[in-house]
Amino acid sequence: MTRWPPPEPMRRALQLAEQAAAAGEVPVGAVVVKDGKVVGEGHNLTRTNHDPTAHAEMVAIRAAAAALGDERLTGCDLYVTLEPCPMCAGAISHARVARLYYGASDPKGGAVEHGARVFQQAQCLHRPEVYSGLGEGEAAELLRGFFAERR
Repeated sequence: MTRWPPPEPMRRALQLAEQAAAAGEVPVGAVVVKDGKVVGEGHNLTRTNHDPTAHAEMVAIRAAAAALGDERLTGCDLYVTLEPCPMCAGAISHARVARLYYGASDPKGGAVEHGARVFQQAQCLHRPEVYSGLGEGEAAELLRGFFAERR
């Protein structure tokens, strides 16, 4: 489902991905929205924070949970520029995110439509609605450019 221009939350996630790249982080950004209002956002901070769990989704989910005062993000939407990995998909499920929108697919590390396919497992307690390809071209180009500079 590639649509351009993407909605405002995905545009913001793309801006956050650019900030991540400028900081030397893998360019992934994420935004959590509830009732049309941003309640959490973030970009990758794994290198900055020396924290392997500081993926953009985790940073945004933590911020949203703190802002809402609840570990359950019921009724929230998560916009992220890259297909979530198994860790992030698990957190999305545990947080009860209602809808996941992501940009670029990740055949190597993704776990939504690739790899582990976390939401399709019998053990998955909550399955969000999933929409892929939102802002896919720009998200993929940010990643390609980032890794091309490092090769």
